[in-house]
Amino acid sequence: MKNPVMTASGTFGCGREYSSLINLDELGALVVKSLTLKERFGNPTPRICETPCGILNSIGLQNKGIDRFIEEDLPFLASHDVPIIANVAGESPDEYVQACARLNEQDEIAGIELNISCPNVKKGGMLFGQDSDSASLVVNACRKATEKPLIVKLTPNVADIALLAKKVEAAGADAVSLINTLLGLAIDVDSFRPSLASGVGGLSGPAIRPVAVRMVWDVARAVGIPVIGMGGITDANDAVQFLLVGATAIAVGTANFMNPSSTIRIIQGIEDFLKQKGFKSVREIIGKAEV
Repeated sequence: MKNPVMTASGTFGCGREYSSLINLDELGALVVKSLTLKERFGNPTPRICETPCGILNSIGLQNKGIDRFIEEDLPFLASHDVPIIANVAGESPDEYVQACARLNEQDEIAGIELNISCPNVKKGGMLFGQDSDSASLVVNACRKATEKPLIVKLTPNVADIALLAKKVEAAGADAVSLINTLLGLAIDVDSFRPSLASGVGGLSGPAIRPVAVRMVWDVARAVGIPVIGMGGITDANDAVQFLLVGATAIAVGTANFMNPSSTIRIIQGIEDFLKQKGFKSVREIIGKAEV
């Protein structure tokens, strides 16, 4: 990675959507939206609503499926000088394994992120991520299916996220990324019904940043593998907070919707911060917060 700034899965499509707005080659890594073995049409609409300092979403992992991604999107992504990380999801451990095995065949893929933390699907997703034994089972099985670096995306909707991180580390994860969205509910006061068709959804945006920073701090002290921090990052100062509590990289999500050039501004902002403080490398500030 040229720098510690990645895109968060689900907020950057498969990269092509942003390619006319920013130079993808400047990113530290590009994480595509969640991929499943077969095409998914997602949840019914409305699927997004605004909340104070954030958004609530229930997309339901809509995607074209792994085979179409490989055929239609991967050649385009491979033409750029940026590591491509494929995020995968499934309804069963076997689906995760098959997805990892399929992506393992693609030289253009630099790594795989396991989405065991999506709150917006009825099967799979967060059901695996909330139970440490189920999470370990999925990670261990996927570890055997791929030689590529394996990142496990963790849900904040658990009692002890550090314990969960240690479990997936022991099962073979090369890194963990956190946090995914927090469960939330918004009610339309005119209709007396939920603002989202599916009811509850995942809360993202600046509102969740303090929670995310605290959880990254907890996990970074508990594991020996790299931690990728995310959750409400909108500028370089936000990103630096995550680095200071132990994240070795960060991912920008909801901010991409507000300003498509957020990632590039944050990359430059981190560089400016390091120069102002007299640091030669971002590695010099990782985990340096005195908490």
